Amino acid sequence: MTHEEIALVAQDGFRGDSLRDLIDAHLYMPFPFQTNRHASEAAAGVDEWLHTWGLTDDPGVAAMIAATRPAELAAYNSPTVDADVLQIVANQISYQFIFDDQAEEVGRLTPGRLLPMLSESIGILRDGRPPSTPLGAALADLHRQVQERCTPAQAARWAWNSREYVHGLLYEAVAQIEYAPIQIGLCKSIRSLIAGVEPFYPLCEAAQRHEMVAEELHHPVMRRLGRLSADAAVWIPDLFSAVKEHRAGGMINLALAFQRAERCSLPMAVRLAIEAINSTINEFEALYEEIKPKLSPAGIGYAEGMAGWIRGCYFWSRTVPRYADTALTSAVPAT
Repeated sequence: MTHEEIALVAQDGFRGDSLRDLIDAHLYMPFPFQTNRHASEAAAGVDEWLHTWGLTDDPGVAAMIAATRPAELAAYNSPTVDADVLQIVANQISYQFIFDDQAEEVGRLTPGRLLPMLSESIGILRDGRPPSTPLGAALADLHRQVQERCTPAQAARWAWNSREYVHGLLYEAVAQIEYAPIQIGLCKSIRSLIAGVEPFYPLCEAAQRHEMVAEELHHPVMRRLGRLSADAAVWIPDLFSAVKEHRAGGMINLALAFQRAERCSLPMAVRLAIEAINSTINEFEALYEEIKPKLSPAGIGYAEGMAGWIRGCYFWSRTVPRYADTALTSAVPAT
């Protein structure tokens, strides 16, 4: 532990035992906890949907879903949406966790091995091609659900954002095999591609009673809010997953990027990442307050949906078994 880190701990007067305590003490979270009243229905629906497409036939996948609780994350980040929208959100979260974990496993050694998997997804999303794998079949059904619930324009945005997410996984695979340390700027760029948050924004649109006008949806401030929401929402789980990712040799994690750049302890790196997240959330708050008086009810609901992802990812990350090691890791490194 460096002299600077010792001084920082002493100055803050922090006495928490675990890394989770450290995060709770310093992360700025202006959005209070909420959950959707249809959460238990969504959880049952996820189990049934994954079973229908054979995705939980693999015991390892079933265990991952049990430790990840996708319906809980959906309920926390979409607390006011109707049951039908919540179910799509929960199904998509579960699908993306499975897809992301499989892509990381397949692409860890050679990014080229990912191409068939990614090409199938792009073909389904862009060209309506029939699937050839269980994962592809689940994606095609998810696409159908979105098309039935959303307007054509919203469904098109969903497909576009989903393709961006798929392409991002190839960037991640390339970064994972590079021997040179991944710099913070590049880590943020790749993390924004693989966050998987922006595909849910059209569902935030669909949850509103009226469709947003184009001038409101594409307003520069609204677009900036979307970027800030996605970054904060994915960086927050990075804080809680840093221990797991460090042990697994992961590279695309904001806290680990700070640890490499500053050559500091993991608790100190988490503090630096928290500062970046707090700045992002503060900017989101300020911009939302600036534009809110000019928004329609649909626009306000859409912006609240983006804020919900920031809140939901925090409260979900705190207790989900997937990140349990955070509560077991000391916040004060050994001297």
